[in-house]
Amino acid sequence: MGQGDNEGTKNVDKKTVIRLHLWFETLDGVVFGMGRAQLLDHIEECGSLKKAAEKMEMSYRAAWGKIKKTEDILGFKLIKKISNKEGYNLTEEGKKFKDTFLLWLDDVESFALKRAQELFPWQCDNYDGVARGKDDF
Repeated sequence: MGQGDNEGTKNVDKKTVIRLHLWFETLDGVVFGMGRAQLLDHIEECGSLKKAAEKMEMSYRAAWGKIKKTEDILGFKLIKKISNKEGYNLTEEGKKFKDTFLLWLDDVESFALKRAQELFPWQCDNYDGVARGKDDF
């Protein structure tokens, strides 16, 4: 079955998008996923954990807890305090880890899209919207 085979696809919309929800976890819970990557992006953008948490519609305490849990499991710091008045920035390790996760996610999505296009009789596209949000923790 591949694109062009139409049997049994009468109810499938012509514009079908692929959606993936991937994260790493241990028995203790989530280690890292798109939500944490977005939180780090917002910290990088705002220079503030508080403002990043607000953008993610979560409490400062929840954001801090997620960052600390991930740091404890990974064994390195993701963020560092700039000063008492200036907020936070990503560490080199935190930036590299976030960027590596996003690269991996993009690679997985590209493979999944290619394979879906080979296997299913309808057109599959990447999701163009805000793919993941605050629930991805």
